[in-house]
Amino acid sequence: MKSWKVLVLVAGCSALLAGAALAHKVTLFAYVEGGKIYTESFFPDGRPVDGGKVLVYDSQEKLLLDGVTDKAGLFAFAIPKVDDLTIVLDATMGHKNSFKLKKAEVEAGK
Repeated sequence: MKSWKVLVLVAGCSALLAGAALAHKVTLFAYVEGGKIYTESFFPDGRPVDGGKVLVYDSQEKLLLDGVTDKAGLFAFAIPKVDDLTIVLDATMGHKNSFKLKKAEVEAGK
Protein backbone atom coordinates (compact mmCIF):
# COMPACT_ATOMS: atom_id res chain seq x y z
CA MET A 1 0.00 0.00 0.00
CA LYS A 2 2.92 2.37 0.69
CA SER A 3 4.46 1.81 -2.75
CA TRP A 4 1.50 3.37 -4.60
CA LYS A 5 1.73 6.46 -2.34
CA VAL A 6 5.40 6.84 -3.20
CA LEU A 7 4.59 6.40 -6.89
CA VAL A 8 1.87 9.08 -6.72
CA LEU A 9 4.26 11.43 -4.88
CA VAL A 10 7.02 10.89 -7.45
CA ALA A 11 4.58 11.40 -10.34
CA GLY A 12 3.23 14.58 -8.77
CA CYS A 13 6.70 16.02 -8.20
CA SER A 14 7.70 15.15 -11.75
CA ALA A 15 4.66 16.96 -13.12
CA LEU A 16 5.46 20.07 -11.08
CA LEU A 17 9.10 20.11 -12.14
CA ALA A 18 8.19 19.57 -15.80
CA GLY A 19 5.84 22.56 -15.63
CA ALA A 20 8.60 24.71 -14.17
CA ALA A 21 10.99 23.66 -16.93
CA LEU A 22 8.46 24.55 -19.62
CA ALA A 23 7.82 27.94 -18.05
CA HIS A 24 11.13 29.25 -19.45
CA LYS A 25 10.99 27.53 -22.80
CA VAL A 26 10.75 29.51 -26.00
CA THR A 27 10.81 28.21 -29.56
CA LEU A 28 13.13 29.63 -32.22
CA PHE A 29 13.15 28.52 -35.85
CA ALA A 30 15.31 29.89 -38.67
CA TYR A 31 15.60 29.29 -42.39
CA VAL A 32 17.46 30.77 -45.36
CA GLU A 33 15.78 31.93 -48.56
CA GLY A 34 16.69 34.42 -51.27
CA GLY A 35 19.81 35.75 -49.59
CA LYS A 36 18.06 36.38 -46.27
CA ILE A 37 17.71 34.54 -43.00
CA TYR A 38 14.24 34.49 -41.48
CA THR A 39 13.51 33.72 -37.84
CA GLU A 40 10.26 32.91 -36.10
CA SER A 41 9.92 32.75 -32.33
CA PHE A 42 7.07 31.96 -29.98
CA PHE A 43 6.20 30.81 -26.48
CA PRO A 44 4.76 27.33 -25.72
CA ASP A 45 1.23 28.76 -25.62
CA GLY A 46 1.62 30.00 -29.21
CA ARG A 47 2.09 33.70 -28.41
CA PRO A 48 4.78 35.32 -30.57
CA VAL A 49 7.88 36.73 -28.91
CA ASP A 50 7.44 40.49 -29.28
CA GLY A 51 10.63 42.48 -28.70
CA GLY A 52 12.92 39.50 -28.19
CA LYS A 53 16.62 40.19 -28.70
CA VAL A 54 18.21 38.20 -31.54
CA LEU A 55 21.99 37.73 -31.68
CA VAL A 56 23.80 36.11 -34.63
CA TYR A 57 27.24 34.52 -34.18
CA ASP A 58 29.64 32.89 -36.63
CA SER A 59 31.53 29.63 -36.06
CA GLN A 60 34.25 31.53 -34.15
CA GLU A 61 31.58 32.90 -31.76
CA LYS A 62 32.03 36.42 -33.14
CA LEU A 63 28.86 38.52 -32.93
CA LEU A 64 27.88 39.42 -36.48
CA LEU A 65 24.66 41.32 -35.84
CA ASP A 66 21.75 41.77 -33.49
CA GLY A 67 18.15 42.82 -33.76
CA VAL A 68 14.69 42.58 -32.23
CA THR A 69 11.67 40.47 -33.11
CA ASP A 70 8.51 42.24 -34.24
CA LYS A 71 4.98 41.84 -32.83
CA ALA A 72 4.56 38.63 -34.85
CA GLY A 73 7.78 37.17 -33.39
CA LEU A 74 9.62 37.58 -36.70
CA PHE A 75 13.08 38.93 -37.51
CA ALA A 76 14.82 38.78 -40.90
CA PHE A 77 18.24 39.90 -42.08
CA ALA A 78 20.61 39.61 -45.04
CA ILE A 79 23.10 36.74 -44.78
CA PRO A 80 25.99 38.35 -42.88
CA LYS A 81 28.55 35.63 -43.66
CA VAL A 82 28.59 32.20 -45.30
CA ASP A 83 29.57 30.13 -42.29
CA ASP A 84 28.01 27.99 -39.57
CA LEU A 85 25.76 30.47 -37.79
CA THR A 86 24.26 30.36 -34.32
CA ILE A 87 21.16 32.47 -33.78
CA VAL A 88 20.34 33.19 -30.14
CA LEU A 89 16.99 34.49 -28.93
CA ASP A 90 16.67 36.18 -25.54
CA ALA A 91 12.99 36.72 -24.84
CA THR A 92 13.68 38.07 -21.31
CA MET A 93 12.76 36.62 -17.93
CA GLY A 94 14.86 33.49 -18.53
CA HIS A 95 13.25 32.61 -21.88
CA LYS A 96 16.20 31.80 -24.13
CA ASN A 97 16.96 29.45 -27.01
CA SER A 98 19.31 29.09 -29.96
CA PHE A 99 19.18 27.72 -33.49
CA LYS A 100 22.14 26.55 -35.56
CA LEU A 101 22.31 26.96 -39.32
CA LYS A 102 24.99 24.92 -41.07
CA LYS A 103 27.26 26.61 -43.60
CA ALA A 104 25.78 24.44 -46.37
CA GLU A 105 22.25 25.67 -45.52
CA VAL A 106 23.41 29.29 -45.54
CA GLU A 107 25.22 28.85 -48.86
CA ALA A 108 22.23 27.09 -50.43
CA GLY A 109 19.95 30.00 -49.50
CA LYS A 110 22.07 32.67 -51.19
